[in-house]
Amino acid sequence: MSKLAKPSREEAEAAVKTLLAWAGDDTEREGLVDTPRRVVNAYEQYFKGYDEDPIEILGRRFDDVGGYDDIVLLRDINFHSHCEHHMAPFIGKAHVAYIPNKAVVGISKIARVVDIYARRLQIQEKMTMQIADAIEEALQPRGVAVFVQAEHQCMSMRGVMKPNVDTITTQFRGEYNTPEMKAAFMSMIRS
Repeated sequence: MSKLAKPSREEAEAAVKTLLAWAGDDTEREGLVDTPRRVVNAYEQYFKGYDEDPIEILGRRFDDVGGYDDIVLLRDINFHSHCEHHMAPFIGKAHVAYIPNKAVVGISKIARVVDIYARRLQIQEKMTMQIADAIEEALQPRGVAVFVQAEHQCMSMRGVMKPNVDTITTQFRGEYNTPEMKAAFMSMIRS
């Protein structure tokens, strides 16, 4: 992803102040005076995924795995993201598995890849594919499976206002793209 020119911190804070005024509040009242600074600080955390490279994170592999060549699964990786359409949060869990092809990666790196993509403006479908793409590119495994389940606040807090609706997206690649392996993966994440 190429780097875009970013507005200054002062410009970002001024934009937040404009939105607060547009909402109808007094930006000079005590409770809102520091809100633009706090919102920009929060955005730095929410969207820090733009500053990280998932391929680099997955770059350190371990070849000495004693012949291990079966499933590596991380289940229940909690994440929060923001939809690119309304900038509203979506919160959920990702389950990620791969079948190594001679090498493995430290398990925390898989969770970090989920966070890198979650901490960008997203749609869940694209995020699910990006996680699978990064693992495929960096590890060249025999198979990858990604299952993402999330509740979107843009649907529960606005629009149709339907809370507690989960959206599920999946990607099955390589040896995982068979009915038997899909069933095995689904069984493992549900157990």
